[in-house]
Amino acid sequence: MTATIAFRELTGGAGQTSVMSASPGPDLAGHGYSELEFAASGIARRFVETPDGDLDGVDPAPFTTRILVRRPDAAQFNGHVVVEWFNVSSGADSAPEYTYVAQELVRTGTAYVGISAQYTGIAGGRDSVDLETTGAGTAGVQGDSLEAKDPERYAGLHHPGDGYSYDMFGAIAQALRDKDSERHPLAGLDVRWVIAAGESQSAMALTTYVNRIAQKHGAVDAALIHSRPLGQLPLGEPGKPIDISPAYAGPPQPIRSDTTIAVFVVQTETDVLTDFRYVEARQPDSDVFRAWEVAGTSHADLVQIGEYEDLLGCPQPVNRGQQVFVLRAAVAHLREWIENGTPPPPAAPLDVDVTAASPHYARDDVGNVRGGVRTPCVDAPTEVLSGVVTGDVPRICVLFGSTTPLSDDELAARYPTRADYLRAYEASTDDAIARGVISPADRDEVLADARPGPLSP
Repeated sequence: MTATIAFRELTGGAGQTSVMSASPGPDLAGHGYSELEFAASGIARRFVETPDGDLDGVDPAPFTTRILVRRPDAAQFNGHVVVEWFNVSSGADSAPEYTYVAQELVRTGTAYVGISAQYTGIAGGRDSVDLETTGAGTAGVQGDSLEAKDPERYAGLHHPGDGYSYDMFGAIAQALRDKDSERHPLAGLDVRWVIAAGESQSAMALTTYVNRIAQKHGAVDAALIHSRPLGQLPLGEPGKPIDISPAYAGPPQPIRSDTTIAVFVVQTETDVLTDFRYVEARQPDSDVFRAWEVAGTSHADLVQIGEYEDLLGCPQPVNRGQQVFVLRAAVAHLREWIENGTPPPPAAPLDVDVTAASPHYARDDVGNVRGGVRTPCVDAPTEVLSGVVTGDVPRICVLFGSTTPLSDDELAARYPTRADYLRAYEASTDDAIARGVISPADRDEVLADARPGPLSP
């Protein structure tokens, strides 16, 4: 891919970036990182189908979008850049993947770049998760454009429509390697590998990008596709946001078997069943593809919403599963895969009965789903952690899953004492580390996440 991108640092105005987040993230300065924001300008094409089923790039159009850069000092940089396709499901840019994996990035010297790839991230738009049915306050209102939020900082940004998002993303990802000026966002860093990442709607977009465009661009070495449905996003149109409904309608779209990049799909219980129906797009692991389905997890969880949980108005506490640790391990495995050729360890899928009229999960005696990637909170349980919420609840509550504590009697029958529970939890932690689904660097944090509840000493 040959594309020229001009970068201009964004400063002034309110003096802070506009990316939605309920989590403060790590202390970047304390880890030797700096956070900068840039306008990225260039020419992009939109893609249309050709009679033979291929794609053709047409109608070149100028764009000026926004990127958010979190970069380490050159001495600690490991050569890898994670490039997140910002999520716009809330009607504005957010960075859910960064929220999950930030600790893994800063402790290893991995650079991060978030890209406002979609029209809504620049122009504003309505949310796509039914926030109007919750007490979350945004009420499905049309979100402001970045320029309206901070005219001084974001003046001049322009997005030609989501039909151009794929080419914009690839052009910027490629330009991150081509450091030809001191004003380059990664000047002074020797970029060797680029990992694309995206969650939910962004995972739908990356599925399309990997299947149809990535090989044309040659801009990324790997993709972390997190929480996708069975389908993929359409190619989009000029001048407006993309319609995400085809990604839920299908047909199933596995990752192409001849992809030239490493692809790691990480799925929650919500994604495999419910209306995401990824179970229909499952495919075998290969030398270029891995899939992990994580037990006890939901499409979004407490890590994403933090202290604002009550604002969702959900009838049950949201999911408190441990996918955050699994995702950190996934990033570490992707780096090793593309740098040294060592693929992530395989993992069994979640146990789904697909013979029934309505596919459903097999559950253990506690009520947690069997199979899949196992973490200590499901193998040494004190709660039922679910990614499937039934009943008449707002869409946002379906996405955030649920947590149901075991009764005192159930806990006492399983763990005579708190010490018994902690021993079981520690053993499960070490087993997960041995299986490669939790990083050794997270051991202390995982142990601190033990939940003995009312168990007596």
